[in-house]
Amino acid sequence: VTGASFVVFNGALKTSSGFLAKSSIVEDGLMVQITRETMESLRQALRDKKDFKITCGKVDAGDMKEYVDICWVENEEKTNNG
Repeated sequence: VTGASFVVFNGALKTSSGFLAKSSIVEDGLMVQITRETMESLRQALRDKKDFKITCGKVDAGDMKEYVDICWVENEEKTNNG
């Protein structure tokens, strides 16, 4: 689990790169590089207020994957106080 001050979603990752998606820490935030198709799905999930999971890593990496989960919560008091 990584806490971040901000998240940047970059939809310019090429399918030919060999990655499903890439995540990296940038200063005190997180940058997630995703394909155009994943960006479209993410936008729709945000509009619909639905949870969304991005699988990061190489396409052929097997079980060695990282995940970026976007989750909607009922009670905001328990998250990100301050």
